[in-house]
Amino acid sequence: MLLTTTAADDALAGPAAACCAPLVREPLSAAGAEQLAGALKALADPARLRLLSMIAAHEGGEACVCDLTEPLGLAQPTVSHHLKVLHDAGLVTRDKRGVWAYYRLVPGALTGLAALLADTAPQP
Repeated sequence: MLLTTTAADDALAGPAAACCAPLVREPLSAAGAEQLAGALKALADPARLRLLSMIAAHEGGEACVCDLTEPLGLAQPTVSHHLKVLHDAGLVTRDKRGVWAYYRLVPGALTGLAALLADTAPQP
């Protein structure tokens, strides 16, 4: 099955393409809309937003799940679930070291989403 993609869909794949085809310039394909909805659903939770912020602000831009549990005030399995959702949405990477997983933001992922959603439509 061949999927037809648009430049707006390509913007979902990385920040470099996002500058060239914001959502307001070109309609998304069904596949692109599904991908964008997944990323936005992942961001639409206060705990996950806090986790992104905590990871980005952590020394070196990387945080162990063991360092995120107490400040977030949630149980470790709940924090791990939220991190899995962020990982599955392509917003964070995971590096397993021993029994712990370390997370960092995917470079440009948030910038790409922001650029895709930017309202740069011509004004009448």
